[in-house]
Amino acid sequence: MNNEERGREALDDLRKALKGRERSERSRPVLIAVAAAATLIIVVGAILFFATRDSSDDVADDADSDEPDTSEVEPLALERDEELPETVTCEYEDDGQEPARDVEAPNGEDVSTDGKVTVTLATNHGDIGLSLDRQLAPCATNAIEHLAKEGFYDDTVCHRMTEGTLNVLQCGDPNGAGTGGPGFKFANEYPTDEILSDEEIANPQGANPEAQRKANSPVVYPKGTIAMANSGPTNNGSQFFLNYEDSQLPPMYTVLGTINDEGLKTLEKISDLGISGDTSDGEPAEEVRIESATVA
Repeated sequence: MNNEERGREALDDLRKALKGRERSERSRPVLIAVAAAATLIIVVGAILFFATRDSSDDVADDADSDEPDTSEVEPLALERDEELPETVTCEYEDDGQEPARDVEAPNGEDVSTDGKVTVTLATNHGDIGLSLDRQLAPCATNAIEHLAKEGFYDDTVCHRMTEGTLNVLQCGDPNGAGTGGPGFKFANEYPTDEILSDEEIANPQGANPEAQRKANSPVVYPKGTIAMANSGPTNNGSQFFLNYEDSQLPPMYTVLGTINDEGLKTLEKISDLGISGDTSDGEPAEEVRIESATVA
C-alpha cells in the first residue's frame, strides 16, 4: 500500500470514528460535542498531511487546486529589506543521494551578490529566458548557473504542471520523475531568510510563534517568477518551478529570478495544452523537453 492509499484509508477510518462520536455525544452539551468533532478533524488533517508526503523535491503537494482567492494574500516584493554584503559563502552539502547526472557541487566561496545571470532554456515549445537575481538568491543562482554550464539540464523533461492555486511548470530532474537531483543540497534564501534565521530554517519548529505563523501563511509568488522546488527548507537541489500565473504558497520556496516576455509566451502555449489526464496536477499533456540550457 503506498502513502496515498494509507492516507485515504486513515481518512475513511477517522470519518467513521467521527460519525460514531457524533452519535454518542448527542446527549452531551453542544460545546463538548463540537470540541470532540474539531479534535478529530485536526487529526484527520495531520494524518493526511504526513501520510501523503514523500522525499521528492516538490512544490506544495497539498495546495488547493481550486481558483485562488488572492484578496487577502500579499504578493512577494521581490526585493530584500536590506541588501546582502558584496559576497557570501554558500554551503553545498552532500545530500546522500546518487546524482541524477555526474556533476560536482559548485564553489561556494566568495559568491557574488551583484547583478543578474541570464539563462536560456531552449525547449521543444520555444525558448524560456530566465534572469537569475544574485541579490535575492546568490547561492541558488550560483548553483543553477553552474548546473546549466555543466549541461545538467540538457535533454531533460519538465515532469510536472499544476493549475489552480498553484500554477507552475516544474523542471530540473534529469530522471523526469521529480525524485532526482545533483547530489548536493543547500538552504532556502529569499523570502524564507527574511522570516527565519539560519538556525530556524534548519529547524522551523524551533522558531518563535510569530515567525512560524509567517512561515506558514500563504503569499503570492507572482506570474513570471522562478523559484526552487525542495523537499524541505535545507534541501534545495536542481529542481525549479516556473510560475506561468500567480501562485499561492507559504514563503518556503526560494525565489531566484524572473522569466522574460518570450518565455512567458512559451509557457502560455504549454499551459494552454493542459495537463495529462485532464487533472490539475500531473505531467504536461504534451511533453516539455529542455533541449539545452545556456548561460549568456
